[in-house]
Amino acid sequence: MSGEGSSPETPTNPTTAPTRGRRRIVELAGVAVTAVLAVAMIGFVLLYWAQELPVASDLYAGFRSVGRAMDAAFGTNVFRHPFMWQSMATGVLVGVVAPLVGTFLVHREMALIGETLAHTAFAGVALGFLLNAVTGWDGPMLLVALVVGILGALGVQWLTERTDAYGDVPIAIMLSGSFAVGTLIVSYGRGLTGIAIEGYLFGNLGVVTVEGARLMAALSVVVVAAVAATYKQLLFITFDEQAARVARLNVTGYNTLLVVLTAVVVVGAMQVLGVILVAAMLVVPVAAASQVARSFRETTYLSVIFGQLSVIGGFAVAIGGELPSGGSIVVVAIGIYLLAVAASGFSVRAISAHG
Repeated sequence: MSGEGSSPETPTNPTTAPTRGRRRIVELAGVAVTAVLAVAMIGFVLLYWAQELPVASDLYAGFRSVGRAMDAAFGTNVFRHPFMWQSMATGVLVGVVAPLVGTFLVHREMALIGETLAHTAFAGVALGFLLNAVTGWDGPMLLVALVVGILGALGVQWLTERTDAYGDVPIAIMLSGSFAVGTLIVSYGRGLTGIAIEGYLFGNLGVVTVEGARLMAALSVVVVAAVAATYKQLLFITFDEQAARVARLNVTGYNTLLVVLTAVVVVGAMQVLGVILVAAMLVVPVAAASQVARSFRETTYLSVIFGQLSVIGGFAVAIGGELPSGGSIVVVAIGIYLLAVAASGFSVRAISAHG
């Protein structure tokens, strides 16, 4: 599957070559800045964890000083608080891994899988609250959501491979079924302890816990490493699954890996985006990138950059207007998408698997 912009047979206009070179430099610079920001946020999470150690304590104090300086510069009172850095770290990492995985999902017409696994993870959070109420278990709710989300991903894959239903029927069944289970658990739990799960529905910076930020940092490293290690295989099955089967590629295994990675991303992103809006970060930045990109690799780069801009802009709106983080991030992402549509001249390009 190839587009005109990247075909080797297409004559090269001497005037467009420097433009393409500058475009690639800007894209790589954006990816590099995003990578540095993500590493810095993971560093903060680790420093917060190890702040009692001699060297780490000094570095952590430096981070706090930077936060106070940012508050002084922006006239705010948020960046000096560690919980805000935990929330921002989680958001920054979501802005990387959600579009990264979403690029494969969108081009495989599997966008609905993100919404399905978000509802499954919601059932996991509800189950975690119920376990806490009944048994006094004091573990992180997201750990239960992660386990339930992965099991849900495996269940979706199993249904898709083994049923005769057409299209996305198994996914729709899992979506409605898991949300139904979650609502039943919440209703039952309210009668016991008064479960407050609204933050996980709509997204809230205050929902992000220290354990949740650590889990997101670890999961982000796993997701990026997994995609980097299997990029060629995932690309192959994305553009020609039948040829991949003929080439004896383990298509079922890689499909399973993709849905499990999606579940992992959804559980982490649910903290700042909420169950209702989490699927947007898997789709909207990718849709924006697809409007202006000329190849799949370029779509991946731009998706991550647009995802990061959405998170940063959404946090700015949420903090400045005291609004929910999930809605703010998604609205900014949609704004970027509309700008990309306008910049592309409302045209649709064929995405090349090369380049």
